[in-house]
Parts: sequence; C-alpha cells; structure tokens
Amino acid sequence: MKNFEYFAPSSLPEALSLLDKERQRAKILAGGTDLIAQMRAGRTQPTALIDVKKIPELNRLEWSADKVLHIGAAVPISKIINFLQGMQKFSILQQACALIGSTRIRNRATIGGNICNAAPSTDSSPALLCLGAKVTMAQIKETRTIPLEDFFLGPGKTTLAPNELLVEIAIPAPPDHSTGCYIRHTPREEMDIAVVGVGVFLVLAPRSKVCKEARIALGAVAPTPIRALDAESLLVGKSPDKELIEKIAEKVAEAASPISDIRSSAEYRKELVKVLTRRTLKGACEALNIQI
Repeated sequence: MKNFEYFAPSSLPEALSLLDKERQRAKILAGGTDLIAQMRAGRTQPTALIDVKKIPELNRLEWSADKVLHIGAAVPISKIINFLQGMQKFSILQQACALIGSTRIRNRATIGGNICNAAPSTDSSPALLCLGAKVTMAQIKETRTIPLEDFFLGPGKTTLAPNELLVEIAIPAPPDHSTGCYIRHTPREEMDIAVVGVGVFLVLAPRSKVCKEARIALGAVAPTPIRALDAESLLVGKSPDKELIEKIAEKVAEAASPISDIRSSAEYRKELVKVLTRRTLKGACEALNIQI
C-alpha cells in the first residue's frame, strides 16, 4: 500500500470537517475489512484515511421509545447479531448478518461499510430493504434521510457525496403478525459471496392468513440490491399456498437481470432465484403458522 495520512476524529462535527477538507483524497475507515483489501490490491489508493470508530453517533445501537431500531454506521456486525437475540420481528436481519464472513470478520466489519461498499451481492441489503430501512447521511451544513433503495446507484456506487458520511440506518418497528426470512446460495457454506440472495417479509391481516403486505428483495442478480415489486403485489390480499408461491417465484425471476461471471451463469442465477424464493416464502409462512 502507498503511504497515507491517518485521522481519528472523536466527534461527528470533527469528522465532517475533515471529510469536507480531504474529500478528494480520503476514504472512510470503519471496520476496514473491504477497504484494506481493496488498498492492498491497488483498486483504491487514498492518501488519507478517516477512522470513524470513535464517533458516538456512528456507534448507536438502540431500540428507541419511538419504536425505531437505530443502528449506527460503525456498529460491528457481531454486535448487531447479539443485540437482536430474541427480537423475532427482526429475525431476517439477524439471519442475514450471521452469514457475513467469519466470526473474526463479523467482529470487525460494520453494517455501514457493508452498505457503502455497494456490492450487489451484499447480504445485509436485501434484509434491510425488506424491513423498510432508511439511511441518514450528514455533511457539515446538511443532514438528509432517504429510503435505502434510493441509496444504491450501481456496483460500488452510492448516492453519498464526496464530503458526506453515512451516520445511521433506521428501521421502523415491524407490524404485528409479521416475519421475514433471508436465504442465500454460495458454493461454500461459509466465507463466500452470495451467488444469489433472496429476502422475504410478510405481514398478515389480523386474525387471518391473508397477506396484508409483502416485500421481496434480491441480491447478486442486478447492478444493485432490488425489490421485486410486481411479485410482491401478487401476494397482497391473498392467502399463500403452493400454487401462489410457484407464480410468485416465476415473477420474482422476471425481476432479476443477472450476469454470467466466474461464480455462476446468468441462467443458473435465474433458476436459483426461483428456488430461493420458494424456500424463503415457505420459511416465512411456517413462522406465521401457515401450512404450505
């Protein structure tokens, strides 16, 4: 790696001031599990690193009184997994986070870094999309909050400005009678990148098995993590059964636009989307006591 300057601000204003000043040459360092690897490979060569691990706002992990789960951008993945123990409504996020890297990587890697790296195959993003997550970003004179689906622009590209910092991810309380399920396929059981990832989140109408709301999100099958909106609409107002799940699996595959690469052909990814959609839907239905 080439030489670089290292900064470790202890407050958000200090970090934003540094980022504004160093914007053309700086990178944000949180966990560093992606960034350091990219620097060693020569894919990025910043001349300054701004370490944000000491900033209180970026370390917030709180289920607040306003019924919103606040996750600071610098919170390690393992800490999120432990925090969500027993919180059934957020099980889809816990499932996804538990698949990221190894124990050592999860102890270091952060949720913000996982999102900002903007890999189409990231595991956390489909789960967060299913939960309706929003992201808050800050500059020196401005703070803005947008839905997560508007954050991604392409592989490795986000809506973050050069002098802007991701501060937190906020997830509204999932409604009653709801649950989610995330499944991915990888050639190896651990320490691998998703060939396809599918997340499903279902909300039932009170005292019925009719689906009131549905969200289906995909990873590794498009330039960014995406929602399968047309497939979601097929579920609303209906009770899931085998025939409906088959129709939805086909519809979800239509939303995918995968590429062929060293890990899989596009055709195989399309087929995997169908398989994983069936499995996630059945898993969510089972958690909601719906027999398929």
